[in-house]
Amino acid sequence: MTKASPQRIHSTCPHDCPSACALEVEKIDERTIGRIYGAKNNSYTAGTLCAKVGNYAERVHHPDRLQSPLRRTGNKGVGIKAFTPITWGEALDEVAQRFQQQSEKYGNETIWPHFYAGTMGLVQRDGIDRLRHAMGYSRQHSTICSAASDAGWKAGVGAKRGVDAREIGEHSDVVVLWGTNAVHTQVNLMHHVSKASKRGAKLIVVDPYRNATAKKADLHIMLQPGSDGAVASALMHVLLKENLADRDYLAGYTDFNNELEDHLETKTPEWASAISGVSAEEIIEFARLIGCNPKTYYRFGYGFTRSRNGAFNMHAASCLPAMTGAWKYKGGGGLYSNSELCKLDKTMIVGSDVVDPDTRVLDQSRIGEILCGNPVDLQGGPPITALLIQNTNPMMVSPSSVKVKKGFERDDLFVCVHEQFLTETAAMADIVLPATTFLEHEDIYVAGGHTFLQVTKPVIQPYADAKPNHFVICELAKRLGAQHAGFKMTAWEIIDETLKLSGFPDAETIHQQHWLDCARDFDEAHFLTGFETPDKKFHFSPNWSRSGKINATLPKFPDHYAVTDTRSDIKPFRLVTAPARQFLNSSFTETATSKKREGRPTVKIHSDICDQLQVNDGDLVRIGNDQASILLHVEIYNELQKDVVIVESIWPSENFIEGLGINALVSSDPGHGIGGAVFHDTAIWIKTDS
Repeated sequence: MTKASPQRIHSTCPHDCPSACALEVEKIDERTIGRIYGAKNNSYTAGTLCAKVGNYAERVHHPDRLQSPLRRTGNKGVGIKAFTPITWGEALDEVAQRFQQQSEKYGNETIWPHFYAGTMGLVQRDGIDRLRHAMGYSRQHSTICSAASDAGWKAGVGAKRGVDAREIGEHSDVVVLWGTNAVHTQVNLMHHVSKASKRGAKLIVVDPYRNATAKKADLHIMLQPGSDGAVASALMHVLLKENLADRDYLAGYTDFNNELEDHLETKTPEWASAISGVSAEEIIEFARLIGCNPKTYYRFGYGFTRSRNGAFNMHAASCLPAMTGAWKYKGGGGLYSNSELCKLDKTMIVGSDVVDPDTRVLDQSRIGEILCGNPVDLQGGPPITALLIQNTNPMMVSPSSVKVKKGFERDDLFVCVHEQFLTETAAMADIVLPATTFLEHEDIYVAGGHTFLQVTKPVIQPYADAKPNHFVICELAKRLGAQHAGFKMTAWEIIDETLKLSGFPDAETIHQQHWLDCARDFDEAHFLTGFETPDKKFHFSPNWSRSGKINATLPKFPDHYAVTDTRSDIKPFRLVTAPARQFLNSSFTETATSKKREGRPTVKIHSDICDQLQVNDGDLVRIGNDQASILLHVEIYNELQKDVVIVESIWPSENFIEGLGINALVSSDPGHGIGGAVFHDTAIWIKTDS
């Protein structure tokens, strides 16, 4: 008798990349999955999927998944042996009791719910804000990923949306991937780029090293980290000088004026070359490609904005499609993120109707300074004495990780972590709660990389005694006396109510059809009906205060904003902590397949520097700055500028020789403008460890 093929169930990838891939999941039985595939009949996903999610069964059924609530009875940070299993009731009662005790002593702002994008599902990710707002706990400025890039894009365009990436394959003549290693982080995007390449379209990649995406490029602009504004300004200089700018478009759709043109007159390719390390000839070639091919599609990533001048550089680069009028054409224009495309009323999810605007807002990326009691970061308020953590692993992913660890080591800090695995952060907790994966709960998803809204149901039953985030938030609300209608609703009811409030079809309808395409018509998608700024124009000279509270005075026009952690005689190298292919932030670092494919932490160093240091491939070197130093194996790599070094991925600290991870070197300084983590803006020294 022939064995029946596994049933394929629709779902959505929840992980923190722009794709939110539509999935088909092999369901073996009520508790078991097999292989996962990209949905073939979704016109963006188009059957493609990254290997790490394809092998997701390895993660779902991993023997190290947390099975029951745990209470720490041993020392912090030593692993599972320091914990004792308890019941859900005991765990939640203890968390609520400790929160109430701390609130009575210091006030409610002493509690800080801390979260991010371990899931991109809106209910399971953002519901923690509903508890925060209902209780008056300290709020969070989410800066670790997109604060700088959001501010830079919206400064000119006005809204976090852009041109549908599906236009690339059939219509784009040139594709520019700026600050995104799409082969590692957006495999679906590369599917559409490949279709365009087969038609003869050119691919330009702007990135500090020849990564997997740059290797596919017709032109790779290998620039110094943080010099993007200089390159973008020089490109505009050439476009104007060689009459490749669309002056009719500039007059009708932008705030372009003579003052800006005079400013750009001095931003020559030679000027930019001295700053960026890119030759003047390459800058001119780049400018002519985009100027002579107005059907150029710009896909801007997050990577180049993780710098002290990141928001400013995003704005400078986003000026290019306006300069050439690329927005006018099918296959032309730009996209940074479409996450504001499907406008959702999230009141029931986040409790926006009960926010106290006077409650302090703490910078997520400054968690080390906050936990260590920096009075500037605490804003005159009480210390943080209790944390509720979901969907993030700050011990591993946050900047200045030495200080983060010091903060978590405080004896007076109570920490509850809701997680799937005993992460470095969970190992520091007092109470650990087992969490479901996306295949074990309901949720609703929007995407950065495409135009689809998706609603999902569980594919399998929860692993062991794991519970969804929504369950934890509602149970704590009950014990703490938090009041909001969302606490009395199921996750599915919240999804349904959110869709109703937003004018969309009900949850069951969208679930049955697998997704809802929220794409705008051509004129609106290309901003030909006006940009989403007060005067409907693209702004070369933006009002940065529209982004929120500004922490610096930024230059009036696109330029090189020289505020990075610059090289010096003591620290002559620039470090970029780029994304790996097999890991996603700290996710997948626990699976054997991903670890085997990545190998071990290494530092990519140019052969000329290796010769100077007298080190060979595989030797050990020490890299460091005034924050810390770490030992790494050398990987000789010549496809970068000689004073730039690359460490791919965020390996767990235990995988480093001395147990100190790469983010120990990264400063928690906020990016200039609206803030933002500066992971790719680090000056270091390199020494042989002999």
